Amino acid sequence: MHARVDADTDPSSPRFDFGANWQRFLSTVDHGRIAEAENSLRAFLGVDDLRGRSFADIGCGSGLFSLAAHRLGAARVVSLDYDEGSIVATADLRQRFAPHAADWVVERGDVLDPASFDRFGRFDIVYSWGVLHHTGDLWRALGNVVELVADGGQLFVAVYNDQGITSRIWRVVKRTYNALPIALRPMFVATVMSPRELRSAVAETLAGRPLGYVQSWTEYRRNRGMSRWHDLVDWVGGLPFEVAKPEDVFDFCRLRGFELQRLATCAGGLGCNQFVFGRPSGAR
Repeated sequence: MHARVDADTDPSSPRFDFGANWQRFLSTVDHGRIAEAENSLRAFLGVDDLRGRSFADIGCGSGLFSLAAHRLGAARVVSLDYDEGSIVATADLRQRFAPHAADWVVERGDVLDPASFDRFGRFDIVYSWGVLHHTGDLWRALGNVVELVADGGQLFVAVYNDQGITSRIWRVVKRTYNALPIALRPMFVATVMSPRELRSAVAETLAGRPLGYVQSWTEYRRNRGMSRWHDLVDWVGGLPFEVAKPEDVFDFCRLRGFELQRLATCAGGLGCNQFVFGRPSGAR
């Protein structure tokens, strides 16, 4: 039932340098991007703020959403990532925008090894956006993450959509990217994504919106405060790589006592399906 494209559990397999990409992204972070990240959390979680609630950012990447949770009033924020570069990026972001945040912890942790984060206990909100499919064992990672959610808490995850054979083609693309010399990788990203970008530009023009494509770049920050270029690099290079159908993620969490509160799919296409699950009190 659970689709699996590329576990990449062999230590010799190429692995994308997520942290380096997030460190480069930090130069684009400003108060506007932070506000968009805050809006994303509020909208998807259905809250006005996070006052009095604890927040775990599993696979914190740049730390942008840890910062957003902190600014929304979370009583405790824990940022965890396997990638050392991501920990550095998150710590830098905290120092830049919240240097006195004593309630915000940034540490290295492996979601496949509960012993590395069990000491933090459970959380009112567990957030893991676009992370678990990069661990090399999606379903074990998701199983560990759900155990971090407190009774009455929420789980917000995003997982790559299963596109069947297309996902397997992307596996080859990602392996090729990681096998290239670093200097050639940006050109490879541009080459791989140019047909998709051209189709988007033509479609906007034919729809009578000639500036629509340009705005998809200049206004991309409205998409969770992110950067389109850094997201493209992450997509083309991101290994390990696994995917799942929305119903598989739903069934996995439902069988563990969770109730679906919100779902946003990518309509069977490229990208992540987003889920917010609630764990009813006493559901364990």
